[in-house]
Amino acid sequence: MSTIVLSAGGTGGHLFPAQALAAELARRGHAIVVMTDARFKNYDTAFPAAQITTVPSAAFSDRSALRLALAPFEILAGLSLSLLKLGRLKPRVVVGFGGYPSVPVMLAACLKRIPTVILTPDALLGRANRLLANHVERIAANLPLVRFLPKDMSKVIYTGNPLRAEVMARAFAPFPELAAQGRIELLVFGGSQGAHVFSEIVPAALARLPADLRQRLHLIQQCRPEDLDDVGRAYAQMEIDAELAPFFADLPQRMAAAHLVVARAGAGTVSELALIGRPAILVPLPHALDDNQMPNAEAFATAGAGWAVRQSEFSAERLASLLTEAFAAPDSLAQKAQAARKLAYPNAAEHLADLVEELGRSS
Repeated sequence: MSTIVLSAGGTGGHLFPAQALAAELARRGHAIVVMTDARFKNYDTAFPAAQITTVPSAAFSDRSALRLALAPFEILAGLSLSLLKLGRLKPRVVVGFGGYPSVPVMLAACLKRIPTVILTPDALLGRANRLLANHVERIAANLPLVRFLPKDMSKVIYTGNPLRAEVMARAFAPFPELAAQGRIELLVFGGSQGAHVFSEIVPAALARLPADLRQRLHLIQQCRPEDLDDVGRAYAQMEIDAELAPFFADLPQRMAAAHLVVARAGAGTVSELALIGRPAILVPLPHALDDNQMPNAEAFATAGAGWAVRQSEFSAERLASLLTEAFAAPDSLAQKAQAARKLAYPNAAEHLADLVEELGRSS
């Protein structure tokens, strides 16, 4: 049994792929150690079979002047401690999933010449992975990479983005029939905390639809708590059948039931839409670092799976036009659902585990 170290930040985009790989590697008999920043408290439950160890780290963005000045010293402390811990653990491979807590661990692994691989689920390398891309041995990719490319593209291997079990259970779910006058399932969500812009634009867009089309809608929408009452009143006045909540624990199930999705364009969302196979209107988060969601949305739209709309162009008129176009052509929606699956990697966790084991055997 060999030891594999995983290093990840604390957001779902980093955690979910790491969890999926950890489960697959554990199934194959490997011991898993997760190295991360001490500020994240949910790793024990996220990785129940893994050993959890922490190292100092720091980010260079959104910090006070004092924290920014201390950041290099925190990273150096993390690098030093990572060197010591990796020396004791003697892992066969170290895998990074992005986020600034992964930087000192991955740099230490490179310095110790331990085989390394980073996962980049976005079409654009994140800042942490960008620092590491020219030093690690392999880059596991999901969407076609654009900008900030590594010097050696031969190290890029397309494995896909490992997804959580709830999504895998609905892989390639049949597209629900959309009859000429039947019920339309529309799903709107904006990330883990909802998107205020959707609470503003979606009701105004639906108000512009013909009354007979509105009456066919069954709308599921994620809203921030402060938006729930206003959005709910707007839909009640339009007599739209709507279910609103700040969070849906069964989101993969609701994706599978949807005819069309309106969402942000994070790598996790795009990967899940692709694997389940659902068309979407994607509105990338405009303030994301380096506009990293836009290339994801463009890859989805280029595949013929839906539409990419910048938030600056996301108006009630534009959305109403897109919805009218989409629901007027049920066959086209079904074709877009099929096209989404072209971007899917249904065996991503297995492919990434294969890559990890291959690197381990070559060391």
